Amino acid sequence: MAEKQMAMTEAFYYILLSLKAPNHGYGIIRNTIELTEGRLELGAGTLYGAINTLLDRGWIRLYSEDKQSRKKKQYIITETGMLALEQEICHLEELLQNGRHVLYGERDNQEGTDAGRGKRKEKEEAADEEVQVVF
Repeated sequence: MAEKQMAMTEAFYYILLSLKAPNHGYGIIRNTIELTEGRLELGAGTLYGAINTLLDRGWIRLYSEDKQSRKKKQYIITETGMLALEQEICHLEELLQNGRHVLYGERDNQEGTDAGRGKRKEKEEAADEEVQVVF
């Protein structure tokens, strides 16, 4: 049986992705906006609260601090953080696989094939009504 892990917040996920290379707060915000095509913009409170939690967990560490320029700090992901990120990616892949199985009858890696994408597209085009997902 797979090891149980709590789902990672979206903010943690994108912060960790943004820290594969050293980055500072504004760079993390910009990277998240770019990766999500503007769907998610981290606020300063969310960002720095999450950074403090990630530091406490040992998932990121301080990389450098510029004491001359507004004390700009750069962070980088740790090996422990990379493991947590890899586990979260596996978790997200499982969610997608299970959702596709239930909705489209697909199993395993069919979702990545042309046949799997074609099946989904046919079903999407056949839908008579638009579904709005609210978060």
